[in-house]
Amino acid sequence: MKNKQAEKQKSVAREYIEAILIALVLALFIRTFIVQAFKIPSGSMLHTLLIGDHILVSKFIYGIKNPFNDSVLIPIKSPNKGDIVVFKYPEDPKLDYIKRVIATAGDTLEIRDKKVFINGAIVEDSHGEFTDNNILSASESPRDNFGPVTVPDEHIFVMGDNRDNSFDGRFWGFVDLKAIRGKAFIIYWSWDVKKDLLSWDRLSSVRWSRIGNILH
Repeated sequence: MKNKQAEKQKSVAREYIEAILIALVLALFIRTFIVQAFKIPSGSMLHTLLIGDHILVSKFIYGIKNPFNDSVLIPIKSPNKGDIVVFKYPEDPKLDYIKRVIATAGDTLEIRDKKVFINGAIVEDSHGEFTDNNILSASESPRDNFGPVTVPDEHIFVMGDNRDNSFDGRFWGFVDLKAIRGKAFIIYWSWDVKKDLLSWDRLSSVRWSRIGNILH
């Protein structure tokens, strides 16, 4: 009788272990190839994205990648202008950045007095937000006057929507397509991190109106 009970306990324990392992493998697979969650720590994408927004990023929309070297195994599509992408920061791949695609391979980009030009034509920029009326010359900073530069093959040029307060391609160059983690597509959670997180009225910090917002 004791042997049967012991075997039954081992069988139940094995089932739990197998279930946990399967769940872990599925979670790792989903995070690596399907979707990954990120949180917004800075204001470089204001007001499209606020500090404290939590977003989901589609990992497969630009193709299925080899997780070990970021090479594309199954191509699907390339990033389009206007996409909000998460990528490995070119100067430190351990860091993830989020910006908006402004130009793609072959485009010639120039910024004149805060206005963006692609291939000589001004871009109707509905996402860019400016907080500083001062215009810096190219000799002072690339913030307001930059280029012209041509985006090389297999690269994109990105900028933050908070144009006067974003450390982006104007300062460090292009993003390799291999470095792109995916496209941000929805805000699944948001709260105001400036509020007291230990307060009994914790729910007051939740930005309910932002939850479920589709990103454009």
